Amino acid sequence: MTTDNIEPKNPQPTILSFLKDLPNLCSLAGLACTLLAIYFSILGIYYAAMIGMIWAVAFDWADGLIARRMKGRTGNDRHFGGQLDVLIDIVSYGVTPAILLLSYGKFEPIYLIGAFLMLAASAVRLSYFSTFGLSGESKYTGLALDNNNIILVSIFLLESVLSQGTFSMVLYVSGVTLAALNVSQIKTPKLSGKPINVYGLAAYTLAITAIYGAKLI
Repeated sequence: MTTDNIEPKNPQPTILSFLKDLPNLCSLAGLACTLLAIYFSILGIYYAAMIGMIWAVAFDWADGLIARRMKGRTGNDRHFGGQLDVLIDIVSYGVTPAILLLSYGKFEPIYLIGAFLMLAASAVRLSYFSTFGLSGESKYTGLALDNNNIILVSIFLLESVLSQGTFSMVLYVSGVTLAALNVSQIKTPKLSGKPINVYGLAAYTLAITAIYGAKLI
């Protein structure tokens, strides 16, 4: 008896079938904001880049909240969404801040060092989390990468009151310090897991958008 023509019971889903999953669409919306942040950073329109960076975090936190409240998501849905989040995080919280630093530093070679440290720390941090997950206290080991954007968009408010040279050093030191915290052994709570924190981030996102939006006018 041959089994050559028997269809497998659980064939692999198509790649694009996962786009029907609302949390994944939310993740991709955050990636679109990240792309805009990179685009405006390269152009030197930094206030617009700040808006893109904070909205990337907002969509990142929202997709987790939506995923936890959705019913009927399969194990494949959850695993695919987790992998998608990790890949987007390296772009949103590693590549984007590194490009911001390079651009604000006029792409001078010295800024390559800081940019590499920021990018390398984010890659190591995400690899560690993918391997070990949360600590026994249900906390992150090292500063979670989404905090990088949340903090940097606040620090950038100083840009309008400091000289370009002074602020470029502030940005450099801030980025490298955050990188060090990302790979440190400090324990930090998982802020994105609680609805009240998501709503707080939503208010913060709207405030940042209003402040930098006004500066663009």
